Amino acid sequence: MAHIVIMGAGIGGMPAAYELREHLGPEHTVTVINAVDYFQFVPSNPWVAVGWRNRDDVTFPIKPHLERKGIQFIAQPVTHIDPEARRLTLANSEQLDYDYLVITTGPKLAFNEIEGAGPHGGHTHSVCSVDHAELAYEDFKKLCEEPGHAIVGAMPGASCYGPAYEYVFILDAALRKKKLRSKVPITFVTAEPYIGHLGLGGVGDSKGMLESELRSHDIKWITNARTKKVEDGKMIVEELDMQGNLVKTHELPFKHSMMLPSFKGVDAVAAVEGLCNPRGFVLIDEYQRNPKYKNIYSAGVCVAIPPVEATPVPTGAPKTGYMIESMVTAIVHNIEDAIAGREPTHKGSWQAICLADMGDTGAAFIALPQMPPRNVNWFAKGKWVHLAKIAFEKYFIRKMKKGTSEPLYEKYILKAIGIQRLEK
Repeated sequence: MAHIVIMGAGIGGMPAAYELREHLGPEHTVTVINAVDYFQFVPSNPWVAVGWRNRDDVTFPIKPHLERKGIQFIAQPVTHIDPEARRLTLANSEQLDYDYLVITTGPKLAFNEIEGAGPHGGHTHSVCSVDHAELAYEDFKKLCEEPGHAIVGAMPGASCYGPAYEYVFILDAALRKKKLRSKVPITFVTAEPYIGHLGLGGVGDSKGMLESELRSHDIKWITNARTKKVEDGKMIVEELDMQGNLVKTHELPFKHSMMLPSFKGVDAVAAVEGLCNPRGFVLIDEYQRNPKYKNIYSAGVCVAIPPVEATPVPTGAPKTGYMIESMVTAIVHNIEDAIAGREPTHKGSWQAICLADMGDTGAAFIALPQMPPRNVNWFAKGKWVHLAKIAFEKYFIRKMKKGTSEPLYEKYILKAIGIQRLEK
């Protein structure tokens, strides 16, 4: 009998648990450990930050849904991993042994890398968690009461740019609905070398289309932006050229700011020698296994993926939902094979597919594979994306409550735009 433990109950961890339970016999135990006792649908957080959603809309308690499927659940942070003993230590001092460990923790938010950044003790906000989004909403309400400049974007080293673009357009739409947009100048500040880079070297005409959207919404931008410091009401930003030379230092005033931070690996994972790269992201082979500890697998934002290209200000590569689901499926089949004494054969599809809401329209992109040159390099916008993002939110939350592991992206989204299965 094998005990499979999953660290993290997010967009990767919950499907992993359901899929493992579906594929493994009842003699095997599946346990999920998560730092908090609720699931949160992180892609909805930009809506939470302007009051279009609330916590109850995008979260639900984990335990009853997992236990109904015969999956054990523990709501405790992991403080130590002993890979030699195959043992975890939790914050309450409890210890848990495992045969296979699946790490899907998501990232540690590295606000501390920029002085004055972050919602706790700093002066910027985030949509990386529902707690942060709620704090951003409180600040948004203050902005509506006392309008002024707003800054939205991504710090040096960030690797997930979609939510920054989503939030800047959602903020614009929310202010227009309140007839306050004319009182709130907005600047988009990003580490990307150009608008629409997205950490992917651009996708289709993402540069032209997103620049056009920013212009049409009267949103100014600064690219190659190295955020140096944030003070109360002021952000210090160095703008570089493509050779990395300083072009200009900006002192930007603001009443409200949402800046995505860079990511690192969570402390307990990053502390394991040989498990991670210097940033604390889990090293994996083509089968999602750690090369040193073959019984440790990982998927999602916490895995080590090299940047698509070198940029003047550091940028990371995103891990989108489709990529995460394909990583999870590969892990499940490879653990199934390992238990049966077979060598792994399943590989995740490192392909980027994203639906980004823009308030009353939206943008979608597909990069297959993620690293260029690509078989598919597609970017489009329209009202349908806005509606598709809402539908996906409802679908995924319902799926996580129901306890099914059916992958949505390949079955519906790829077929909807005429792309058949491209890679096993």
